[in-house]
Amino acid sequence: MALTVTSAENGTLEGMASEDTTPNSARREITVRRAPKFVPFMILGAVVGAIVAAIIAYGRQADPAFDAGTVFGFFLIVCAGGGVILFSILALILDRLSVKRTQRAVVEPVPDSVPDEGPENDDVR
Repeated sequence: MALTVTSAENGTLEGMASEDTTPNSARREITVRRAPKFVPFMILGAVVGAIVAAIIAYGRQADPAFDAGTVFGFFLIVCAGGGVILFSILALILDRLSVKRTQRAVVEPVPDSVPDEGPENDDVR
């Protein structure tokens, strides 16, 4: 799951929180929530679909009219596509549930202890 941060200033929610451009604001209130990454859910759905297709194709009694590889290929397309759709819906549901569990936090900028520029600081880290 990824960490999604949105900024709440003056009672309105903005997009992703980025570096503060106003020099006067030392403290900011943000909203923090954990959101699922969709691509891993879709990949997992395709893998589960492929496993189901293998069970269907190779777990049944052999039919002389159809080769097991052909049956596996057909069910692979159907089951993998269905798995991607089902796991995408699951990711959407988990995303909606994560909106309800948002937390508010106050952040303050912390100055760097080591300056970033200059050749004398190249080997310091």
